[in-house]
Amino acid sequence: MAFFVKVEISIIIVNYNVKYFIEQCLYSVFNALKNTKAEVFVVDNNSVDGSVALIKNKFPQVKLIENHVNSGFSVANNQAIKLATGKYVLLLNPDTIVQEDTFEKVIAFMNQHPEAGGLGIKMVDGKGNFLPESKRGLPTPAVAFYKIFGLAKLFPNSQKFGQYHLTFLDKNKNHTVDILSGAFMLMRKEVLDKIGLLDETFFMYGEDVDLSYRITQAGYKNYYFADSSIIHYKGESTKKSSVNYVLVFYKAMAIFARKHFSNKGAGIMIFLIYLAIYLRAFAAICSRIVKQTFFPAIDFTLILLSLYFVKNIYELNFKLYPNFYSDTIINFAFPVYTLIWMFFAYLSGGYDTPLRITKIIRGVLTGSAFILIVYSLLPEYYRFSRALILLGTASAIVIYCGLRVIYHFAGIKRFKLTEQLTDKRIAIIGDEEEFNRVNTLLKQTSIQWSFIGFVSNESNGIKNPNYIGNFSQIDEVIEVHQINEVIFCAKNISSQNIINKMLSLVAKDIEFKIAPPESLSIIGSNSIDTAGELYVIDLNNIAKPENKRKKRLIDISISLLLLAGLPLFAILQKKPVGFIINVFKVLFGLNTWVGYGKVVRKDLPAIKPSILTPADSLKEKPLLEKFNLLLLNYSKSYKIENDLFIILKSFRSLGN
Repeated sequence: MAFFVKVEISIIIVNYNVKYFIEQCLYSVFNALKNTKAEVFVVDNNSVDGSVALIKNKFPQVKLIENHVNSGFSVANNQAIKLATGKYVLLLNPDTIVQEDTFEKVIAFMNQHPEAGGLGIKMVDGKGNFLPESKRGLPTPAVAFYKIFGLAKLFPNSQKFGQYHLTFLDKNKNHTVDILSGAFMLMRKEVLDKIGLLDETFFMYGEDVDLSYRITQAGYKNYYFADSSIIHYKGESTKKSSVNYVLVFYKAMAIFARKHFSNKGAGIMIFLIYLAIYLRAFAAICSRIVKQTFFPAIDFTLILLSLYFVKNIYELNFKLYPNFYSDTIINFAFPVYTLIWMFFAYLSGGYDTPLRITKIIRGVLTGSAFILIVYSLLPEYYRFSRALILLGTASAIVIYCGLRVIYHFAGIKRFKLTEQLTDKRIAIIGDEEEFNRVNTLLKQTSIQWSFIGFVSNESNGIKNPNYIGNFSQIDEVIEVHQINEVIFCAKNISSQNIINKMLSLVAKDIEFKIAPPESLSIIGSNSIDTAGELYVIDLNNIAKPENKRKKRLIDISISLLLLAGLPLFAILQKKPVGFIINVFKVLFGLNTWVGYGKVVRKDLPAIKPSILTPADSLKEKPLLEKFNLLLLNYSKSYKIENDLFIILKSFRSLGN
C-alpha cells in the first residue's frame, strides 16, 4: 500500500549568472538532505552563463523554473513558494555552502520551538570570518541613524548603538532577533500562508527585512541559530562598495520606512536615508576617482619635473647658458611627452597587477619611438632637441622604477615587485585521485604558483611525491611550508569539516577555496567587498586589462581611419548622420564599435555600449536565447579579428 510522505522542507534558490557557485551550492544542499524529505527549487532569472544547462545535466532532481526576464529576487522566490509543499520554506542564496547536518538541526530547532516563525543561521565568508548580517535588529529611524552615521561601528558592544547587527550579542549562542538574512531564511509555510509572500515592491534588498518584520508582527519569533553555520561568499551579485549598491540598498530601506513606520517616523528616516545615499554615493565616486588617478598623478608630476631638471642640467653643461630653449615650446612639449610616455606605458601593461617593470620600460621606449617619429615630421622651428627626448626617456624610466621600488617597500600590494609565481603556495586537501584532478585543473588556468602540496584526508600509505602531510597536520603543514592558500576537495571532505577548519585558521592570512567533485571550477572569496575568486580553465576574457587596451586601440584606429575618409565612407552608410556621430562617440570613448549593443549588460564583463553586436554579422536576426549565447561567447573569448570581421561584415550599419 502506497503512502504519502510529507515534505519537511522546500528549499528555494534564485539564480542569476552564478553558474559555478550554484553548482557548489547544490552539491552541498543534496549532501545535507540525505536524511531529510525535501524538494529543491531553482528559479533562474534569465541567466546567460550556462547555469540552466548545468543544473539540468548535473542536478535533474531540481525543480527548475526558467524565467525569460530578470524579475527580481522577490518575484522569483514567490514563484517557487506558491508551488512549495514543505512544512518549512528555506530561501537560500546560490553563493552559499551548507553543512551536512544543517537542515536536520534547524528543522529540529523549529519543531522544538513552535513560537518560531523564522530562523537565520550563523554565516561566515570565504575566509572564515563571521558575517555580522547573520543577526540584525529592526532598522527603526534611530537604529538607521546609528548605522548610517557610523555610531554602530564605533560602539559595537553598546546595546543602544549596536542594534543594527546586534553586535552586543554573542555570535556563538542562539538568540531571538528581529531581522533574518535573505541568504538563509527558514520559515514555517503556515506563517507565510498567514502573512503573505515577499513584497514584490522590493527588487533586491529589503525584502528580507520586510518579511522578517511581518513575521514578528503576526506574533511569531525570529531566531538566530548558532549551532550550525554556512559559508556565504557574498558579493557575487553586487559590489558592496559600488554606487549602485548604495542606491539600491538605501532606497530599499526607504520603501520599508514608508510601509511600516508612522508618517513622522518615516519622514525622519527617509530624510536620513537619502542624506546617506548622497553622502555615500559622493564618497564612493570620490574614492574611485582618487584610487584611479592618485598614482598616475604622482607619475605625471615627477616625470614632468624631471624633464625640467634634465633640461636645466643639459643647458648648463652643453649649451653653456640657461634658458637656451623657448619656454613656450618647452611648456607645451614636456607635458605632451609625459602624457605620451604614460599612455604607452598603460598600453604596454605597466599599470596592471601584478606589476612588471619590463612592461613599463617597454611602454616608455615605445612612447619615445612614437615621439621621435612625430618629431621628425614637424617643421624645423618646433624640432628643438632630440637629446632632451632621449634624456627625458631615461629620466622617465628612472622615475617609474624608483617610485615602484618605494611603493614595494612601503607595502602597497598592487606594486609588489615579486613575481606572481612566488605569491601562491597552495595545499590541496583530499584523496590522491582528487588531488591529481585539481592539480591538473590548476595547470589549465591562468594562475601561477611557486609550490603545490598534497595534504591527504587519509592517514597512511601515501606515496605521492607531492605529499606533505595529512588533514590532522594542516596547522603544522601551513607553518612549515608557508602555505597561503588551501583548496578543499569537497568530494572527500565534509562541509562541516571545511567550515570548522576555516574557523580554526581564521587568524592566519590564508585564502580558502573549494573544489566541487567533477567540476571545472574552484571557488573562493575573501570578503563582503570582493566577488568570489574563481579558477576556471582560462579563456581570453574581454575584461582582461590587455584585451581592454587592445579593444580601445582598435576603436581609436578605426575611428581615425573612418575620420580620414569621412565623406566617402558616409556616402556608403544607411544612416550617414548617425555614422558621423558614432565615429566621434567611439573616438572619445563613449561607445565601442562592437559589443553587447546599446543596453549595458550587468551579467557580462563590463564594456562600453556598442554600435554593433556579433549578431549584426549574421544574415538573420537570432532569437533572444541565441543572441545571449553569442554575447557570452564573444565576451569569454575575445579576439581583435572578431571585431574587424563584424565591422567589415556590417560596414553599412555603422550609423545605427
